[in-house]
Formats: sequence, C-alpha cells, structure tokens
Amino acid sequence: MRTRRGVCYSAPPEDLRRVRRRKLDPFEALPDDLILSIFANLSATADSPSDLISLLLVCKRFNGLAMDPTVLSVASEKCLGIRAQRWCDPAQRFLRRCVDAGNVEACFILGMIKFYALGSRPTGAALMARAAMRRHAAALYSLAVIQFNGSGGSKHDRDLRAGFALCFRAAGCGGLDALRELAYCLQDGYGVKRSIPSGRRLLVLAASLELGYLAPAAEEHVHVANQFLCDWFATRMDTLEGKGLRLCSHDQCGRVETRVHEFRRCSVCGLVNYCSRSCQALHWRKGHKAECVPIDQFLDDGAFALLV
Repeated sequence: MRTRRGVCYSAPPEDLRRVRRRKLDPFEALPDDLILSIFANLSATADSPSDLISLLLVCKRFNGLAMDPTVLSVASEKCLGIRAQRWCDPAQRFLRRCVDAGNVEACFILGMIKFYALGSRPTGAALMARAAMRRHAAALYSLAVIQFNGSGGSKHDRDLRAGFALCFRAAGCGGLDALRELAYCLQDGYGVKRSIPSGRRLLVLAASLELGYLAPAAEEHVHVANQFLCDWFATRMDTLEGKGLRLCSHDQCGRVETRVHEFRRCSVCGLVNYCSRSCQALHWRKGHKAECVPIDQFLDDGAFALLV
C-alpha cells in the first residue's frame, strides 16, 4: 500500500490485527435488538428514574438506545417517578416521550400533573382519558372524581352518572379506591339508585381484598402521581390559601380544588375536606376518627376563641 507521498508500506501482521480487535469495546459487537431487550427489562423493573438515566451517561450508543420507544413504552411507575422538587422542562419532555411511546403510566402521571399542578385542564384530562381507554384503574378513578366534583368547570358541570360508570369500570380493573367509592355511591344513592345491601357487600369485599393482598410494606404505597401532587402543593400552600382553594385532607391524595368550595367538608366538624368518599373513609380510619369533634361542641368549649 502507498501513502500520499508515494511511500510503500506493508500491511500490519496478523498478530497486530488480533490485538486491535481485542481492544474494541465488547458491547460494540452486540446487536441492537439484544441491547434493547435488556434495556426494556431494566426499564420495566426499575426502582427509580436514576436506573434509566444512568444508561444515558454511558456512551452515545446507549443514550440513543435507552430513549428508544421500545424501552420507554414499558417503563415502570417507579421509573417515571419524578420528584416535584426536580420538575423542569427536560423532565416534562421525558414524560412526553414516554407518552408518545405508548406508556400508559406516563399518560396517567403527566395527566395528573397537567390537570392539578400546572392547570392545563383539557390536556390533563385528555391524557388521563388516553390511559383510561387502556383500562388503567387509577386513571378511570381519577376521571370519576373529576366527574363527581365537576373539576375544571362549575358546580353545574358535575355528572354523577358518568362518575359512577367510571368508578364501576375502575373497580372492574382492580381499583380498590374505586371499589370503595362504588360502595358508598350505592349506599347513598349518589349517581345511581340507592341500594344499601349492595353497598355494604362491596365494602366488605373491599375490606377483604385490602386485608388479603396488601402486605405491610405495600400498605403505605402511594402512587407517584399522588406523591408528586403532595410534594408540589406542600410548598405552595400560601398561593392556594390566597385563592381560597383547599387540598384534600387525605395526606396521600394530593388533589386540590379547581374552584372555591369544590370539595365536600366533614359533616361533623367541618374542619376537613375531601375530594371523594374513599379519601374520607381512609382519612377517618387513619386518624380523623380521634380528632373529629362536632362543631357545636367545638364552639361551646371556647376553642373557637383560640383560632380568632
């Protein structure tokens, strides 16, 4: 072989070629399909977003493959659990790419953030509806809560029948909160013909399911979308109070009113408010039962003077 100057040189010996081959990165010899399969399994079982982000920092090839729709479409709930303190445009673009890849959890999470935290009601509702069409229980239940309260609109926009129908579908998809809400709707005749025996049977079924498959470690599980809302509004309470809006008193819910006096108050003490009957039942069992005092007794004891 000749150089540009016309000098001839011999080809490198076979041993040198072997040494050069050995210096190549072993991952370069792996086909893309195999790496995508590995990344997809990692994404589906990831415990935090950092498990997926760490792949982006390895090399340019990993960066491209880790953001492939095949990987993003199966990302787990925990893998998409972005913290409210770290919310930024890149985080929103990441969730949007997961949504475009067809990830159902990403549709629900971004929908909840858009609807309640960012105030984009139509976009958020559309994203949750996209997840609901693929039988996502939490998305179906969230849409039911929106219909029950008329969230994003006026009081006259409430549709109790639609809320009950969504709860029914969510309960059929395994939603425990929806099953509990469905039972209270039947007991109170809320959006459906009243049937106290049917409501009680559903409450017993919900209690048995809760005791049957909830392990002690999983009992405190909060969906990453609800946790995001709790953390988001924890630092914005002054803004909410200035607008006269209230959070749901159940500390694992995170939903906030979209208009003044949207949520229902406790009928006994009037000091707490809830977005749904399911949240009210959970909060009652979690501690409000010991704190709830009738408002008449509260005023007679002179406790009101301490608040003025």
